Amino acid sequence: MKITVFGAGGATGRLLARQALDAGHAVTAVTRRPAEFPLAGERLTVIGADVSDGAAVTPAIAGADAVLSSLGVPFTRAPITVYSQGTARILEAMARHGVKRLAVVSSTAVDPHPHSEGGFVLNRIMQPMIARTIGRTTYADMRAMEGIVRESGAEWTIIRSAGLFDADRVSRYTVSESPLDGVFTSRADLADCLLTQATGRSLVGRTVEITTGENAPTLLRVIRREAFGRD
Repeated sequence: MKITVFGAGGATGRLLARQALDAGHAVTAVTRRPAEFPLAGERLTVIGADVSDGAAVTPAIAGADAVLSSLGVPFTRAPITVYSQGTARILEAMARHGVKRLAVVSSTAVDPHPHSEGGFVLNRIMQPMIARTIGRTTYADMRAMEGIVRESGAEWTIIRSAGLFDADRVSRYTVSESPLDGVFTSRADLADCLLTQATGRSLVGRTVEITTGENAPTLLRVIRREAFGRD
């Protein structure tokens, strides 16, 4: 199978490309910094493109069987359009080439709900504060992206991750259309879930959440690391 990965230069995108290659697929990795992409191989094509540039995006999708997007940008208070405009350009290129299958990464914070594992600190303090401040423009653009995807004629799946962390391997993660209690999602699990959509159809036309239960960090550990630089 030939798979095009957008956001391939990010932490999740690199894992996704590696997993796809290990599974025997041909991969077109799209990144703004192709010279920095760490993978190589006969079945890998690396394309430098800004996802907002339709002329650059279109050739990256030619011949693809599925398109997987792990686009992501840091939090900022400035307006963000990467998710919505970038995904719109991807969908336009897919339509030109007759490619139907699309899976994209979003966030559980797009439709926030209480997490029993998060307790008072996460549910009442951290989550509302981030949503109102540094995460406001990110989540607004993700919501716009989700609307564009749902209204498209693609065979789409939206995967909402919880807080991301690094893990050494894929675990037995949980995926559900219903809200999940888990607070964290490993990038390895998220990449695996994305890759599964390239060959599977059980989640076509669905929005799901994904969380990791094995070896997930505690909320205190994340606060210590992010606020004080200690693990």
